[in-house]
Amino acid sequence: MKILIVALSGSVHTARWISQIEEEGWDIYLFPSYDHLWINTDLTKVTQCIPFFGLYKWAKKKGLTRQFILLYKVFEILSKKWNPRYYEKRLAGYIKKINPDIIHSMETQGAGYLVDTVKKDFFHNRPFPKWWHANWGSDIFIFGRLPEHKPRIQSVLTNCDFYSCECNRDIQLARDFGFTKTCFPVYPNSGGFEVAFLEKCRKGVEKTSQRKLIMLKGYQGWAGRALVGIRALARCKDVLEGYTIVLYTNTDAEDIKIASTLLSQEINIPVLLMPGNTQHKEILRYHGMARISIGLSIGDAISTSLLEAMSMGSFPIQSCTACASDWIKDGVSGLIVPPEDPKSVETAIRKALADDQMVDAAAQINKSKILEDANFEKLKKLTIHSYQTIFNQTAL
Repeated sequence: MKILIVALSGSVHTARWISQIEEEGWDIYLFPSYDHLWINTDLTKVTQCIPFFGLYKWAKKKGLTRQFILLYKVFEILSKKWNPRYYEKRLAGYIKKINPDIIHSMETQGAGYLVDTVKKDFFHNRPFPKWWHANWGSDIFIFGRLPEHKPRIQSVLTNCDFYSCECNRDIQLARDFGFTKTCFPVYPNSGGFEVAFLEKCRKGVEKTSQRKLIMLKGYQGWAGRALVGIRALARCKDVLEGYTIVLYTNTDAEDIKIASTLLSQEINIPVLLMPGNTQHKEILRYHGMARISIGLSIGDAISTSLLEAMSMGSFPIQSCTACASDWIKDGVSGLIVPPEDPKSVETAIRKALADDQMVDAAAQINKSKILEDANFEKLKKLTIHSYQTIFNQTAL
């Protein structure tokens, strides 16, 4: 079986997904949904469809990385100027060269739009491989309400052959956008957790009610609402004595750096900012020290940080615009809040800090949920079965 994956090549989620199938003996090719040279370091068992990547590795060994990237950027700029559709033509060329059995686009606004355009404009009168499109995050939940994106999303969902997503909400949305074919089972695009790895991470962690740390997902931008979380924490000043707050965010989040410093001064407790390149295992370790983990955004699917918190016994407070209701029961195993209302988030924080019995019971409920529905080996079997289903239809 030959599979061409079009995805964010630097994403840890792409790497985790591919790790589920890399031992199957299939020919797996990766075409970046955006034109850059960054490849996740865990992607070692795929064929990378990037021009000059061999030269890039040579330049890296010679210590000429910066110079090579500069030259590549010049090449990219000139290509766009002289041939505006060069990237679409490049993907079309790889499809013709590889002749894959399956094309799998992961994420809509980059990969989905790209594959859809190539199929319509370069293969309109010739056969096209079976196309599996995977919805990530807010791909259709938010962008589907934007006039400039709605027709493009409709085009992707009427032209692909198979569809997958991370929550039941997005199945119905896809149907509303015109998708009429096969939907695969709902489960995390991040590939889930290995049971032995989680058990190792959880070894020695304190009971949730005894922990004195609060985690906050520190993303602020078109979707993230970390500043709402910071404001809510400031309103809880009177009950935070003895606690430490930890924010994890991207490396260039200057607004969050400033806001976290001011928060620490306002409430007079430590507020730590984790670097954006912090390893997954280290983030899990902090969730394992946290009583509460807060994630706020105006749109998401299955929030990976929510699953990480659940796996490590931290009580989740998650915005209602993610698919949290698929994973936690509001008021029992977590609290679901509006993403832009600091008063509601404050109320949730106060409840989670005051109710030891609730947070301890939630830790056990969430552990069982993760082991059942985010089990790497279980999800791996579903993933392999999905590819085999498509391939068998291709062979008919």
